[in-house]
Amino acid sequence: MATLGISALPCLAQGPQGGAPPVVEIIEVKAADVPILTEYSAQTYARNAVEVRGRVEGYVEKWLFHPGQEVTAGQPLYELDLRPLEAAVQTAEGNLRQSEADLDFAKKQVSLAQAQANLAVAQANLLKARQDVDRLKPLVEQDAAPRQDLETATASLAANEAAVRAAQVAVDQTSLQTETQIQSTQGKVEALRGALRTAQLNLEYGTIKAPIGGLIGDTTVNVGGLVNPASATPLTTIEPLDPIWVRFKLSEAQYLTFTRGGKLIPGKTPPLDLVLADNSTHPYKGHIENSLNAVDPRTGTLEVQASFANPKHNLLPGQFGKIRFQTDLRKGALAVPQRAILQVQNTQSVYTVGPDNKIQARAVKTGERVGELWIVEEGLKPGDRVVVEGLLSVQPGATVTPRPWTGKK
Repeated sequence: MATLGISALPCLAQGPQGGAPPVVEIIEVKAADVPILTEYSAQTYARNAVEVRGRVEGYVEKWLFHPGQEVTAGQPLYELDLRPLEAAVQTAEGNLRQSEADLDFAKKQVSLAQAQANLAVAQANLLKARQDVDRLKPLVEQDAAPRQDLETATASLAANEAAVRAAQVAVDQTSLQTETQIQSTQGKVEALRGALRTAQLNLEYGTIKAPIGGLIGDTTVNVGGLVNPASATPLTTIEPLDPIWVRFKLSEAQYLTFTRGGKLIPGKTPPLDLVLADNSTHPYKGHIENSLNAVDPRTGTLEVQASFANPKHNLLPGQFGKIRFQTDLRKGALAVPQRAILQVQNTQSVYTVGPDNKIQARAVKTGERVGELWIVEEGLKPGDRVVVEGLLSVQPGATVTPRPWTGKK
């Protein structure tokens, strides 16, 4: 089967000068496989548009972009007054150093060492008191030493035993206090480290950067203005342009038809063309990515979303156009230019040129339009010669001079 196309007949010789028949331009109808293209009104949009907001409060000191400029991810956009944020970092660093010093002192356990030393002295005194008792007891029994000295030594032993017990309690208590102090100071150090990191982050946030690349809009806060993280209005917006997204709507009946035909399955849909407002076609093909999950009850339509490569960023969000893609293939169809169809009320017809070069009127029934062509369902057959130009200068039965249709209007 031939592909879609219309061939013109070779130029026929004109009649004699003088009463020459009028010249008409014709095409010879041929059967061809005609792709059926469907169009839908569409609008571009940026799917992953981002609102730029401040994370810390401060006054804008520098504005580093121009509205409508292309920006890249990480590019600085605003710089706030950094002095308060730098001061906060210095304060946090000082607090952390002080706390680290306290922790170091606590880890040295000076108080515990002193208590342990006191315990050692008490234990030494206890040992001496026991030795004195042990030495005096046999002497007193032999009347070699006064009993009063033994009693004094015995009292001293009891006192030193009590002193050792008290010193041991002091060591245990100081050890517990020291461990508690170490843990408490360690926790304070970690908290102050977190506070320092927060202050450092706030200082970084003082330079507001682009979270993504794309086309940036106008600013809502100028130099000297206050940036408030809780503000409902963003500082600006960034629209990513590659790919550009397009939304269009199908009727419920079209949705069912396309679903049954598998034309709405991502990866299996036919390539899409995007026809722009000036009737030019975007140079890159698009693909259906997804559809919404419900039919709009107000319009009875379902929104379908597609993406198109846009490396030159010549398409912007909000532009209107038409989505065009193939929905069917008519095999062996007959098609003629739309300008060849004569329509009077509900009747359609064409003029054909017979073998004797006389005009004949043919009633036809048309089907789908395909670009500038109209598929003819009934009334024509392959080989018929249909008049395209010169329709107003002839009538049925008139003899004409047929020429190939040039396609020029």
